[in-house]
Amino acid sequence: MDKKYSFEDLIDIVKVLRSENGCPWDRKQTHESLKPCMMEEAAELVSSIRIYNHTGSAENMQEELGDILLQVMLHSQIAEEEGLFTLEDVVSGISEKMIRRHPHVFGGNAGEKKAEDIPADWEAIKQREKEGKEWIESPLREIPKELPSLTRAAKVLKKADKLYQKGCSYKESADRLAEAAEKLQELEPGNHSGELEEIAGDILIHLSNIARLYKIPQEQILMDRVEDMIDRYEPLQNLEK
Repeated sequence: MDKKYSFEDLIDIVKVLRSENGCPWDRKQTHESLKPCMMEEAAELVSSIRIYNHTGSAENMQEELGDILLQVMLHSQIAEEEGLFTLEDVVSGISEKMIRRHPHVFGGNAGEKKAEDIPADWEAIKQREKEGKEWIESPLREIPKELPSLTRAAKVLKKADKLYQKGCSYKESADRLAEAAEKLQELEPGNHSGELEEIAGDILIHLSNIARLYKIPQEQILMDRVEDMIDRYEPLQNLEK
């Protein structure tokens, strides 16, 4: 690639794409219509990190970061057209937030905080930020429904334990998993599909609780196990051919 484009070039490109003489597809997009795109691009970025870890090539990661950035640019341009906010507001807002949430870096006592104290400070600052925000229904419902279910379950369980001291210990969750496994052994699923769903739900919730207690990334380990399964099955398919 001979020409190096700047951030300002990208701003202009997105404005042209959204203009009267721009791209018909880009012009008709809305915040709502772009939601699947952002979810897909985020997944592809995560995939690119896996590819980098396996191959050492960062080319795909660079490309996917660009796709994520494009989504930010499109949403910001649409918001500016709607009179909501601008890209400059987005940049200023995140800059202000990072400074506000890192007083141990940007404040008067920079460098004096211990690493173990930072998470508690971060949470306290976040709570102050949320005061008076009308869109927050409740402390537990503020965790987005759009998160992957296993990730959201762990976050809800963590916050419920913190706010209401209702969390189960590792031993309690392990015991309930054992009870659920025993019920599975006794069940005739053809006649009790509703009960099977309930038991499966209990198993997933208590696995999520164990995962949150020990900071296990559930989505990642499930993805890894699926990949292991594919690696086991594909050679068998080749043998059958």
